[in-house]
Amino acid sequence: MQQNYLKVRPSSIEGYGAFALKYIPHGTRIIEYMGEHITPAVAQGRYCSPIRYQIDADDEMHIYLFTVDSNTLIDGAVGGSDARFINHSCAPNCEAVVEDGHVYIQAIKGIEPGEELTFDYQLSAGSALSDKEQEHFACHCGAVACRGTMLAPEKGKHAAPLAATYADPVTKESTAMID
Repeated sequence: MQQNYLKVRPSSIEGYGAFALKYIPHGTRIIEYMGEHITPAVAQGRYCSPIRYQIDADDEMHIYLFTVDSNTLIDGAVGGSDARFINHSCAPNCEAVVEDGHVYIQAIKGIEPGEELTFDYQLSAGSALSDKEQEHFACHCGAVACRGTMLAPEKGKHAAPLAATYADPVTKESTAMID
């Protein structure tokens, strides 16, 4: 994974996105999702709750968590890589692969230069959400089969890694959070 496959720039999906610099073949590990490795207890203390996202006065969420296992999350807001800018899509071209305590973003099909890298976040809220909370999970991918939300479909329909899009606490630009 020494090659630089992506560039971060404004996205039509949400805030900033990650775009292919060159053709990326199916199966290529594009980038590792990096950040501080923390426990769920630290995440809860840092963000109020890893499920109930803290919302600021601008109605922006500020969390970049990716669950590695039941004891470890990666906080991409602290020392994170550009993988945190990969947006959600209901028709993704990438997937998250968890292996030996690391999270990699991998191409699930060939990706053309200039194409935005995406994966299906399939968020889990853990409990019923209010209408205002549900608005924060609206999908803007534009896919023909868009389900209108970044939340996971009902159980039994599809299973995959979980994630969400949140604003960067420093730049206020939207990026990927993975749960």
